[in-house]
Amino acid sequence: MAKKAVKSAAPSEPIKLFYIFYNQERWNNWLTSLREASFEVDPKSEEMPEGFRILDSFSEDITLSVLKIMRLFQNKRFGKEEALEKLIQVEQIVMADPPADLEEIIELLQLPKAVLFASCRTFVGGTFERDMKALVKKGREIVEKDLERALEIGAQVGANVIDGATCCKKYIKDDIEQPTLFDEWLIECERMSEAMGSLKDFDEVAGEDY
Repeated sequence: MAKKAVKSAAPSEPIKLFYIFYNQERWNNWLTSLREASFEVDPKSEEMPEGFRILDSFSEDITLSVLKIMRLFQNKRFGKEEALEKLIQVEQIVMADPPADLEEIIELLQLPKAVLFASCRTFVGGTFERDMKALVKKGREIVEKDLERALEIGAQVGANVIDGATCCKKYIKDDIEQPTLFDEWLIECERMSEAMGSLKDFDEVAGEDY
């Protein structure tokens, strides 16, 4: 009796799909929304002015778009070079010189995003300190003296967040009279933590505009 030949299934390569994570048109649409919004505080209302609500949604949209790249890198859809290439494409849009009429508003957006992009580069690089408490302490100590080094430390905090570490509510102090830029970066890291949680079951769909 002849034996049936059994073919072993070769491991399949990751599916290469087409993604648009962020583009100039998407950025410009947000700018248009900001231009049309009011930033005036209504003394009769406890709500945040419309413009700042839009700015907050704008910020969240960027963070989610960038961290989807990191999730695909974690899922081995992208190698290091491809993940960094995608990251740079978004960074060039977000961190470009803002239009003159929205300069102050966009700078409010860009300052915390510096740690988002730095965190992603650090995570892809694969080497970062794991002691979150020590990182936060050191960052707060040096932010006024060495902003560049403080950003590197903030990026290590963010890299831990991308890697699954819990952050950063316990390190964010609401009663600080004059929060530093490092405190702003910790707030962005907390936003990253929330975004990574929402991307837990992120599923790739070919051709979808992310």
